Amino acid sequence: MPRTQLSPSYGTESWPKAPLEEWAETRDTLHMWTQIVGKVRLAQAPMINHWWQVPLYVSARGLSTSAIPYGEGTFEMEFDFCDHHLHVRSSDGRERRVALAAKSVASFYRETVAALDALAIAVRIRPVPVEVEPAIPFHEDTEHASYQPDHAHRFWNQLTSAQRVLTEFRTRFIGKVSPVHFFWGAMDLAVTRFSGRQAPRHPGGAPHLADWVMVEAYSHELSSCGFWPGGSDEGTFYSYAYPEPGGYAQHPVRPTAAAFSADAGEFLLPYEAVRTSQDPDLALLEFLQSSYEAAAQHARWDRDVLEDRPERRSSPR
Repeated sequence: MPRTQLSPSYGTESWPKAPLEEWAETRDTLHMWTQIVGKVRLAQAPMINHWWQVPLYVSARGLSTSAIPYGEGTFEMEFDFCDHHLHVRSSDGRERRVALAAKSVASFYRETVAALDALAIAVRIRPVPVEVEPAIPFHEDTEHASYQPDHAHRFWNQLTSAQRVLTEFRTRFIGKVSPVHFFWGAMDLAVTRFSGRQAPRHPGGAPHLADWVMVEAYSHELSSCGFWPGGSDEGTFYSYAYPEPGGYAQHPVRPTAAAFSADAGEFLLPYEAVRTSQDPDLALLEFLQSSYEAAAQHARWDRDVLEDRPERRSSPR
């Protein structure tokens, strides 16, 4: 099957404009598709603390599972938002594709299972989405059936820009810190720092998700931040602490467009405010750093031990 030829205007665009009113239906369908692929990884990958074995990762063409163990080999699954296929590749050199096009979640589920079967990859998942309401079983979901390629490509460009800055922010911390990864449950790109101390038991409460899943995710004190394609006109950057220390919500956070939401329990910054700023990367870094400082300062993290200057480590290169 020939690959789609991309025009010069269809390449990577840093900080693209992406009004949710234009692509919400594609977003909701894609959310369910990423849950299907993410659950395949969940079923096969060995458990890692805080469920770090289940997310997807921003790749040079879309979102990837990375290599998943299977028998004596591996396989990977990648949403390619340039040629608009889900690629399923086996370490034995074989590959199958599922077209990313306007089709129902039920159809995508059947085609993905068939692609895995064709590669002799037998994976059983619980075919029901999590962290959404209502939770329509994948094989019954004909409600979500939208896919506009240019909008999916634009979303990937949003993730690519966000990942670049989140990765730079990550380098400033030498304590325990997560990869920059895409959690398909809530459809957000996130990175999380840890103080090293245990946290009180999380109460759970996420829709269609067992409380013990949240207990594992939030077993230790943390400050987490990321990007979610919702919450404001073009998506939202967020930052929160668990447990939330006293004085956290009142801490001054930059830039001026950022604010603490009592309803969400998070600091929020509209994507549009970052995109339209004079220096989007700097604006986002200011938000990430100042909201982290709200957690570290008020919870009395050992910052001398946990933080470092990345330029100190770059000199031997």
